[in-house]
Amino acid sequence: MNGAPPRILSIAGSDSSGGAGIQADIKTITMLGGYAMTAITAVTAQNTRGVQGVEVMHPDLVMDQVDSCLDDIGADAIKIGMLGSPQIAMLLAERLDTFSGPIIFDPVMAATSGSELASEATIAAFGSLMEIATIVTPNLPELAALTGRDTIEDDDVFGAAQQLAEKHDTIVLAKGGHSEGDDVLDRVVSSTGKIASFGHHRIDTRHTHGTGCTLSAALATFLAYGQPTTHAIRLARGFVYAAIENAPGFGEGSGPLGHQAVRKLV
Repeated sequence: MNGAPPRILSIAGSDSSGGAGIQADIKTITMLGGYAMTAITAVTAQNTRGVQGVEVMHPDLVMDQVDSCLDDIGADAIKIGMLGSPQIAMLLAERLDTFSGPIIFDPVMAATSGSELASEATIAAFGSLMEIATIVTPNLPELAALTGRDTIEDDDVFGAAQQLAEKHDTIVLAKGGHSEGDDVLDRVVSSTGKIASFGHHRIDTRHTHGTGCTLSAALATFLAYGQPTTHAIRLARGFVYAAIENAPGFGEGSGPLGHQAVRKLV
């Protein structure tokens, strides 16, 4: 296996427009030199304007996909995104409890367009996956929901992230893209305290569909390469930034990123 690419299993929903979900994950992992595998939790009809339809996969079929990948090819890291149902969340937490590699959990609750992608029952089941996750990557609205807050002010982000990290003994990467201002600041907190913060100037664009999916998939790939956590986050953020810069400009709403323009960074 010397020289073989890192194997990344993405467990997430399908985005028919190709901007987010499984499609964004495959593009990201492939552009970073990894080998992408998938377990599809839901099929969505969506585009840059919103989500027009969702069909959730049967939990047994999702688990069959996971087993087919892990029992044969294996995986060096796992990325989890849209779940579809609380049953899928609970079964995944049980199945992946003994997985030895890094698990990145992006607690997807809504599409970039604002369309809901997780029910209250599904969100309530997120805790079981956060318990086994290496890194959880909520945006600010998701962080608020996961910590029982209505909203999160800028000076409370570290506190909320610390609360989540301590509760589930995980690392929390709180993404700052939903904040106001000219700069975007992401905070990284572990159960033992603050690790780091990463900032960059905000790109003035509407083409941000799939940024969270892309970040978590890139992070899983860099960790599978063996990169230290903070450096993997730095590299993953760099990939997302470059993909936003190279967005093709498609669609009437929140358009997709330009994954195809970003080359391997490791």
